[in-house]
Amino acid sequence: MSSQVLIFSTMKSPMLMRTSVVILSIWVLAQVIDVNGETNNSYSRPNVVNFGALFTLNSVIGRSVKPAIAAAIYDVNSDSSILPGTKLNMILHDSNCSGFLGTIGALQLMENDVVAVIGPQSSGIAHVISHVVNELHVPLLSFGATDPTLSALQFPYFLRTIHSDYSQMHAIADLVQHYRWNEVIAIFVDDDYGRNGISALGDALAEKRAKISYKAAITPGASATDINNLLAGVNLMESRVYVVHVNPDSGLTVFAEAEKHGMLASGYVWIATDWLPSVLDLSDSVDPKTMDLLQGVVALRHYTPDSYLKKRFSTRWKQIKGKETVNFNSYALYAYDSVWLLARALDVFFNEGGNISFSYDSKLQDGKGSKLHFSELRSFDQGNILTQILAQINFTGLTGHFGFDHNKNLINPAYEIINIGGTGSRRIGFWSNYSGLSIEPPDILYKKPLNISGMDHHLYSVIWPAETTTTPRGWVFPNNGKPLRIAVPYRVTYKEFVTKDNGPTGVHGYCIDVFEAAVALLPYPVPRSYLPYGDGLRNPSFSNLVYDVSQNKYDAAVGDITIVTNRTRIVDFTQPYMESGLVVVTPVKKVKSTAWAFLKPFTWEMWGVTGAFFLFVGVVVWILEHRINHEFRGPLSQQIVTILWFSFSTMFFSHRENTVSTLGRLVLILWLWVVLIINSSYTASLTSILTVQQLTSQIEGIDSLISSNVPIGVQDGSFAFNYLIDELNIAKSRIQIMKSQDDYIYALHRGPKGGGVAAIVDELPYIKLFLSNTNCEFRTVGEEFTRSGWGFAFQRDSPLAEDLSTAILQLSENGELQRIHDKWLSKNTCSESTNQVDITRLSLTSFWGLFLICGTSCFIALIVFFCRVYCQYRRFTPENDEEDPETGRSARRLPSRATSFKDFVDKKETDIKEMLKRKNSDNQPQVS
Repeated sequence: MSSQVLIFSTMKSPMLMRTSVVILSIWVLAQVIDVNGETNNSYSRPNVVNFGALFTLNSVIGRSVKPAIAAAIYDVNSDSSILPGTKLNMILHDSNCSGFLGTIGALQLMENDVVAVIGPQSSGIAHVISHVVNELHVPLLSFGATDPTLSALQFPYFLRTIHSDYSQMHAIADLVQHYRWNEVIAIFVDDDYGRNGISALGDALAEKRAKISYKAAITPGASATDINNLLAGVNLMESRVYVVHVNPDSGLTVFAEAEKHGMLASGYVWIATDWLPSVLDLSDSVDPKTMDLLQGVVALRHYTPDSYLKKRFSTRWKQIKGKETVNFNSYALYAYDSVWLLARALDVFFNEGGNISFSYDSKLQDGKGSKLHFSELRSFDQGNILTQILAQINFTGLTGHFGFDHNKNLINPAYEIINIGGTGSRRIGFWSNYSGLSIEPPDILYKKPLNISGMDHHLYSVIWPAETTTTPRGWVFPNNGKPLRIAVPYRVTYKEFVTKDNGPTGVHGYCIDVFEAAVALLPYPVPRSYLPYGDGLRNPSFSNLVYDVSQNKYDAAVGDITIVTNRTRIVDFTQPYMESGLVVVTPVKKVKSTAWAFLKPFTWEMWGVTGAFFLFVGVVVWILEHRINHEFRGPLSQQIVTILWFSFSTMFFSHRENTVSTLGRLVLILWLWVVLIINSSYTASLTSILTVQQLTSQIEGIDSLISSNVPIGVQDGSFAFNYLIDELNIAKSRIQIMKSQDDYIYALHRGPKGGGVAAIVDELPYIKLFLSNTNCEFRTVGEEFTRSGWGFAFQRDSPLAEDLSTAILQLSENGELQRIHDKWLSKNTCSESTNQVDITRLSLTSFWGLFLICGTSCFIALIVFFCRVYCQYRRFTPENDEEDPETGRSARRLPSRATSFKDFVDKKETDIKEMLKRKNSDNQPQVS
């Protein structure tokens, strides 16, 4: 109608008429192009953008997710700042928990030219659909597929908008390590979600030196009877820590059947993944019967901060009509944020001039007679661009900070750790990949610098099944009727330690008694059976015994097993119950005394210095006493005899000359102290020399044994054989295997020249028993050159090893370990004094300090003496002054030889004092 009016009005003027024709032509062309559906929207946004949603509506996750996605679409379409002029339209398909129906639904979504698909919740369906979206270039945003093997590397158009189970399993591994458990049993649904999640758990536990001892797989859709039968077998096993990773729709059946087997009692540990909180969070009050089943269970829930957005959404949830659940779970929050992620990405896409278009894929052709119409499917031309934009979006949503890392995984994985009890649950801590276990929320820790040394890794206390706060041990001996298989060395020698017998247990010995005493201290029974290891003809190889334990041929090995490095790499040992180490044994004999044995206590240097000091001290005392003691005066020959007699008589404290001077007495006292020490040392050394046994060889320890080429004996089956070869580089040809104690005695008696050995290298406990049995005929030389101990060997990560170590310490503290030792090994022992065969003569090195003190005191006394004499000599004036007859004056004569310093020193002290006294009186002036 408007065009007709326009034409009629323009016919009045030719110029206007021509202009109107041009305008009309352009308008008609635009209408034709629009009719053909080839509209040009390069610079305009579409009014509606379709996206698909694919998940199981009638499921725990689906009933919570559907209202959340609808609310998100409403919020996006109501927000003028996002996608202005464009509305989001959801095309929903129900996968109905079926991989086949999920695939069909995905293909049907593709027929509607959707720009993205949100879902599915199933990891198995996600695996299949990922191939479809990869071919058609449609981004797949999954809020529920947590299978860690779903990777953007394999499926470029797959984006997981929830945290992978890879993170959740590492959180569980940290829990297992926190409570010091070594093994868990995994109960899981046997599909991609369950298998791959538990595989990630196994890897995470391996990093913590723990493991999954058994994988109990539940067939999808299994009946309660099937689950009951599975749990019956699980209950017979050793581990009592169960990790339950199943679908939320059927997971509670596991606990219902576990109760029938008494598996919810004290001592059991149940850890559930996020499926359990997703069930419990949907209602304000859970059925009391269900809560009774879950008492003491520890579970993980996706951590989402208590933000304003989340609180507003929680309030709004109550106003949503038609919803099937009272509350929502964490999957609803991630689904809500997934819609906003798509909306923000489309907004960026359009702002950058993006245009939505689809094209047919030449590779999708229908077969002859096919009615599937694959050729009608069109690929999204801009799918790759939109996927890249999706991976770069960052915003704050209901779940917190929302964004992806370079591997297209959601950043900042974190979980709440909850403990179910009473009518609800309580939070006992958090876990995040940033800080591990903590009682502080992850979003607070993200703002702090990471400090591993000061990190708080503890959790709040847990109320375990049966309302106990004591952390369960995590394992028991299995109730399958199989006792612990314990290998015991069937020894031929040193049977006091362990060997086979005909008693109730079939074995006996020191090691068995220690093990039985330790087991008696454990707070639980240990069913066990002893299995002799060896043929009884020769000692078994202990290295082979330990290896068989590591290969699960035996559960443990009890005996005189030395703890060495290469063995600790394959098995776990208990605390050592017997100290041990390698020593060297050589033959000894009595050495007859000689006529000159009395000279052996001292070295020649010691004898020379001692004699010189005897003379030196005698001369010093004579000098100090000569002027005042008449016993030290007389003719020269008499004085020499006095010096010699006095000097050597002090050795026996029989000197008869008295010392009068203070300096002489001081020197004599110090000298007598030195003489006393020398006499005592000489007496002790001479006594030892006359009574000690001497070596018949030159072997003084392991060093001299290594440097020599003499043959060496070792016990059959001992680790000493490999140690001498591998560690000390001793030639194998030098080592002889000794199968019995008689072989020891025979080889040592014959010696290297007679085809025997020069020494035996064996462990100290054996050698002590050997020396006792041979009446100390042989002796150890040198020190122990290795330090180790004996322990009980168990398979790696066996919890029994740790408990027995504690029990062994208790045996040591209460004295029971020593009583067992005295029972089996308290024979006559060779004393340490007779074992010490390396006699060392006393040398000057041991006494130079004494001689230094004595010599210094003598020199000080002489210096004081001569200073005093010199002062007297300076004051002394000769009395033979005469008057000169010519002048009448007094004339002093030169000093005669009698008044020389030597003669002055030789004078008696009393004469000197008298002369000085007269001199002083003559010098006084006379009064006329």
